[in-house]
Amino acid sequence: MRGMKRRRWLVLGGLALALAGGSAWAFPTKPIRVVMGFPAGGPLDQHARLLTDRLQAQLGQPILIDYKAGAGGTVGAQEVMRAAPDGHTLMLANTGVMVINPALYTKLPYSTLRDFVPVARTAMQPLALLVNPKVPVNNLQEFVAYAKARPGQINYGSAGNGGSSHLVPEMFKSATGLFMVHIPYRGSAPAFTDLMAGQVQFMAESIPQAAQYHKQGKVRALAVTSRERNPALPDIPTVMETGIKNFEVVGFYGFLAPAGTPKDVLNKLSDAFKAVMNQPDIKSRMVAQGADPAFLGADDFAKFLTTEMPRWAAVVQKSGAKLD
Repeated sequence: MRGMKRRRWLVLGGLALALAGGSAWAFPTKPIRVVMGFPAGGPLDQHARLLTDRLQAQLGQPILIDYKAGAGGTVGAQEVMRAAPDGHTLMLANTGVMVINPALYTKLPYSTLRDFVPVARTAMQPLALLVNPKVPVNNLQEFVAYAKARPGQINYGSAGNGGSSHLVPEMFKSATGLFMVHIPYRGSAPAFTDLMAGQVQFMAESIPQAAQYHKQGKVRALAVTSRERNPALPDIPTVMETGIKNFEVVGFYGFLAPAGTPKDVLNKLSDAFKAVMNQPDIKSRMVAQGADPAFLGADDFAKFLTTEMPRWAAVVQKSGAKLD
C-alpha cells in the first residue's frame, strides 16, 4: 500500500511539473497564423511560403499566412501586437518593420523590443551598388573618384523615402564623403526604369533583380554590401574589398511573437525554424530567391536587434527622412 501511494505521488508530481513548467508541453494546439504586413507575391511572401511549407511538418499543425498590408508593415505589426501571446500568432517582418520604422515614423503605434519577442532570424539580404552603363567607370573606386569630381551632379534613385534603397546609399555617402542627390520613387520598378534610362546614375538594390539586369547589360554592378561575395554575382567584389573598411550593410528577415509569449514556446518555435533551415534544399532555394540563409535563435536574434536598431536610427536621423 505504501509503495502504491508513493507511485501515485510521483505520477501526480510529474504532471504538476509538466503543467507548471512547460507551456510548450502541448504546443501548438491549433493552426499557427503568420501575419505579414505586405501584399502577396513579393520577396517576403516567397520567403514565408518556402519556410511555412516545411514548418507544418515540424510542428504538426497547419501554418496560415495572413496578409495585413499597409503603412510600411505597420498594420500587420499592430495585428500581431494585439494577439494572444501563446505562440499561435507570429509576424514575419523585414528590416524596415523591425528597425527602420521606429526611427522613421513620428507616431509609430508599436515598439519592436517592447511589444514583440524575437523567435528566429531566418535570412540576410545584401544589396548591390549599381550604375547606369553609360557612367564611365568600371569599379567602385573609379565611381567614387568620378562622383567626387562632380559634387551634386550624380543622382541616385530609391524605392522611396526611408527604405533600405534610400538609406544604404546614405551610408555609402557618409563612408566616402560623396555628395549625391536622392530621387525617391514609388517602388523599385520605376526607379530601375530611370536607372536604365540614365535619368538617375546610381542605385542600391536587392541582389536578384540587380543580378538579372547586370547580366543583361542594362546596369553595371560595382559592389555588393555583404561581408562575402554573393553567388549570384561571383565576380563582383564586396564594398570592403574595394577599400572601404567595415562597410557591411544587409537587410534581414525574421519572425517575432507578441510580448509575453512563454519562453519555452519561443524555444520550440525557434528549434523548428532551425530544423527547417538545416535542410539543404531549403538553403539552395533561399539563395535562389535572393535571401541568404542566416539563422539566429530567439536569444541571439534579440541581441542582434538590440545592436541594429540604434545603427539604423542614426542613418535615418542623418538622412532627414521622416514619415507620419
